[in-house]
Amino acid sequence: MKRKADKEIRGFIFDKYDAPEISPFDKLFEIFKEIITHTSGDLDEAMDWLKQLDEEYKLTDDDYTLDDFVEDLKKKGYIKEEMDQEGSGSMAITAKTERAIRQQALEQIFGKLKKGSSGNHRTNQIGRGDEHTGDFRAYQFGDSLSRISVTESLKNAQINHGIGEFSMSEDDLVVEETHYKSQMSTVLMIDISHSMILYGEDRITPAKKVAMALSELITTRYPKDTLDILVFGNDAWPISIAELPYLKVGPYHTNTVAGLELAMDLLRRKRNTNKQIFMITDGKPSCIRERDGSYYKNSMGLDPYVVDKCYNMARQARKVRIPITTFMIAQDPYLTRFVQEFTAANQGKAFYTGLKGLGEMIFEDYEINRKKRIRG
Repeated sequence: MKRKADKEIRGFIFDKYDAPEISPFDKLFEIFKEIITHTSGDLDEAMDWLKQLDEEYKLTDDDYTLDDFVEDLKKKGYIKEEMDQEGSGSMAITAKTERAIRQQALEQIFGKLKKGSSGNHRTNQIGRGDEHTGDFRAYQFGDSLSRISVTESLKNAQINHGIGEFSMSEDDLVVEETHYKSQMSTVLMIDISHSMILYGEDRITPAKKVAMALSELITTRYPKDTLDILVFGNDAWPISIAELPYLKVGPYHTNTVAGLELAMDLLRRKRNTNKQIFMITDGKPSCIRERDGSYYKNSMGLDPYVVDKCYNMARQARKVRIPITTFMIAQDPYLTRFVQEFTAANQGKAFYTGLKGLGEMIFEDYEINRKKRIRG
């Protein structure tokens, strides 16, 4: 009599979740990076904020104090002492901290898109490119041998010739389709007019986070792409990636035309055929610099003189095939109408967004745009 084998018991075992252990320094450092972004790189102000949060939420204890955290920041190279002209010293953040802030912004914004279908950075043109599509076609003379799918080709050989005497001909060969990856030159325009902090709402910090995340994405994942960043108030000027954490709003009006002129000038110098402008703004255009160097300013409503200049710039960009994507951090009806007219003049795109989804929308649009512009 045969003995029956014991049945294997399968199922799920549930246990209490234990969060991964995080050191006291890492916990505080996550908070510190967020605060230093809001304070535009002001270390003293950031530490004051951190002290207030510690008093309210008991972030530290006797085993690890804020003084210990500051010492660790020094040891790890995140802050350093700087001397002024008078010989007095003060602490400031380092380039290592700037990089950490950009990486955090990238994780906060771009990390949400990893499961999405967009973001493949490929064009719609199929051919001898460098990104696999999962589709197959018959081998053609001139195809690279590295593109031949061995598995699919062997399967065809067995179907066509049988498995008794194996043979393979050119007709059995199959290659995998690929997409060309495009290269993109992008200019990101950030409005730093006074309205970006009006009414108790901080709009400049999300804009900075987007710029930092976008710069980190491009420099690490798409090094062949280029990104220029400029700010515009009464005038417009370029800034470096390293300056982003320190960006502040000024007592400025909004000279959108100056920003667009500088963006166009920057893109004319790029060799890439794929070019685009992203503009983050929350206010209406209210300033123009005249040829004699004087400024024409009008904050009351939409001034036709200023607005028409903006439409002309949008049409100029359209003529040289530079699309402008506007991210309007406001939803006033009259501003919406302006953006609609501006977008129509350029045949670009516009998003009317709150502060929460700004970064996600910009990244989705950045990745989608890079798919479109290669032509055979």
